[in-house]
Amino acid sequence: MDSSPFFLFPSPRLRVLQLALAFLAILDAGAAGGEARFYLGTFASGSPGIYMGSIDTGTGRLGPLGLAAQADRPNFLAISPDGRFLYAATRNLGSGGGVSAFAAGLAGKLVPLNNQSSGGDGPCHIWVDATGRNVLVANYDSGSIACLKTKPDGSLGERAALVQYTGSGPDPKRQLKPFAHSVYTDASNRFVYSCDLGTDNIWIFKFDADKGTLTPAAPPSARVPPGSGPRHLAFHPNGRLVYSANEMGLSVTAFARDTVGGGLTALETVPTLPEGAPTAGATTAEIACHPSGKWLYVSTRGPDIVTVFAIAGDGKLTRIQNAPASVKIPRGFAVDPTGQWLITAGQDEGKIAVLRIDLATGLLTFTDQTAKATSPVCVLFAPSAASAGQ
Repeated sequence: MDSSPFFLFPSPRLRVLQLALAFLAILDAGAAGGEARFYLGTFASGSPGIYMGSIDTGTGRLGPLGLAAQADRPNFLAISPDGRFLYAATRNLGSGGGVSAFAAGLAGKLVPLNNQSSGGDGPCHIWVDATGRNVLVANYDSGSIACLKTKPDGSLGERAALVQYTGSGPDPKRQLKPFAHSVYTDASNRFVYSCDLGTDNIWIFKFDADKGTLTPAAPPSARVPPGSGPRHLAFHPNGRLVYSANEMGLSVTAFARDTVGGGLTALETVPTLPEGAPTAGATTAEIACHPSGKWLYVSTRGPDIVTVFAIAGDGKLTRIQNAPASVKIPRGFAVDPTGQWLITAGQDEGKIAVLRIDLATGLLTFTDQTAKATSPVCVLFAPSAASAGQ
């Protein structure tokens, strides 16, 4: 079981207080400087596998990148809460998609454990639940999600659940069938949420962590505007707000979340680009909430920007900046644990870049810190010893 105090005290007020205290603590640590380790998922036939790197949280300076493990196009990554095991969605494993398990060894090197089928084709997103005993994966091409149990040594065991989506959306080019693009558990570990780009649904399930089973919630889904194509989600630290990055709609939908029943109620949908901006070839990609809960960050490929939104007390959004991502095709990015730095991954350019986050305004500025990596698409920070309960 997770020994984090967030799970010992279920009261929402206590949880928010604990999150605030934890954020203040990591700010103090960041001001003094420290090292945060991260991994890069890649998506190219010529990619060597999973990279690892580090950033100095005091200065934003990158350490050298190195190969953590060989893997077959490990496009999206997830790590266990204690930081001991890493899992990758691999596009090719035999005739279908796969999930690969690794143990985190010395200096962040990854030791291969085993591979399992993802239960579908084109796995593009992966998630580890709060207990570390379940790995969830979204299969884009086949429009399904699956849950795999883990063993005590971190390796992957049997598949506990497989859900096949049905339906379509209004766009005849991209929504003729379901396309499962992501899957997540909430902070309570009682619900699973999954974005389906093909049907404009965010599917919602009750989750049994002991068994790894998924049961449709009531209601079973929430919807974004027709043709928007939800891609990824970001959960606000308070647990009561969820934001959807809509790939096709070039927008973000804000939802209020029922923490008891799991349902989502749409509050508003706002564009990521200014009015009148060119949209040809543009698609929204990654989304992340700042640890403070004050700002939301969303990347858009094509114009290659990161949009910054201010989050109001009611959860609604105000766009305050469209910052250059400093890479081409920013498919993925991540905010470091101290909330001071944002690392973008440029899929087509083969480069990552560090942006500074102003802790007073949330605005982004370019730094001179970049590094080369083959087709990076996912940035994943490893949990610190403190946050992992070690």
